[in-house]
Amino acid sequence: MSSLGGAPDRARAAVVVNPVKVDVDALRAAVADAEQEAGWAPSLWLETSVDDPGQGRARAAIAAGATVVIAAGGDGTVRAVAEGMLESGIPLVLVPAGTGNLLARNLSLPMGRMAESVSTAVTGVDHAIDVGLAEITRADGTTETHAFVVMVGIGLDARMIAATNPELKKRVGWLAYVEATARIVRDVDAVRVRYTLDGSPERATTVHTLLIGNCGTLPGGVLLLPEAEIDDGMLDVVAMRPRNLWGWMRVGYAVAWENGVLQRSRLGRRIMAADKRVRALRYFQGRRMTLAFDRPEEFEIDGEAMGEVSAIAVRVAPASLVVRVPRP
Repeated sequence: MSSLGGAPDRARAAVVVNPVKVDVDALRAAVADAEQEAGWAPSLWLETSVDDPGQGRARAAIAAGATVVIAAGGDGTVRAVAEGMLESGIPLVLVPAGTGNLLARNLSLPMGRMAESVSTAVTGVDHAIDVGLAEITRADGTTETHAFVVMVGIGLDARMIAATNPELKKRVGWLAYVEATARIVRDVDAVRVRYTLDGSPERATTVHTLLIGNCGTLPGGVLLLPEAEIDDGMLDVVAMRPRNLWGWMRVGYAVAWENGVLQRSRLGRRIMAADKRVRALRYFQGRRMTLAFDRPEEFEIDGEAMGEVSAIAVRVAPASLVVRVPRP
């Protein structure tokens, strides 16, 4: 690893890499080619670890004077590095690896093309995006605050992630979530939640899954939050409340047909507007939301299981992260 020094005279990248997810030798070669072609100073190299999945590494890179930070890893690495870079103004470049690559997919970044992803550091354009902040309260009353770039969830979604077999996930990718869902869905009880949205009076409802998103596309191109924009200063919320198998079929229909087809065209949106039936998915939008549960519930953040929580307070931090993306 390169030592951390003072601010360089030339532009200099810092590479925060998860060595478990990435071919480090191939990444080093791609970075060397890009920095030499651009005339940049040699890059700083920082590996993530169990103790520091990326937050501390990102802060160290910024303190060392990096002019761009490259995050190479899966969703967990990207989330951690983004958390460490909030409000810094230093651009983040993604080299997607792992299973989901949710932020990269929502930014329409290239998948599986390492050299192209790395070259974005020297040829791309900067774009400020929103980040969500979630303060979670554990059953013992302790609190933690975590950033998220895609979405957080409770209910079936979070329990599915907690139940997913990691070895199966390595072999078949996001399809491992389907296996986990089929295994646990019959045993998942509905979640009783009390919530407020943008300071509204507290309300109570029952859901099987509740997701709060900064952007709306899941693996496989599934559009779950059709109105979500990554730079609109808002969070989008979807509540699923099926009561039986027919209810779950309606949820599947809504995601596949309404979100996946109708929402993508003006005519489709007009058809939906004319349909006055109660929909299987209920949507909200706001800048902050609080959730309190009758009993501790599983919680996930950007596809990572975070254990049980008794309350969550979520808010958006508008335009708080700069990402560098390929030129149009």
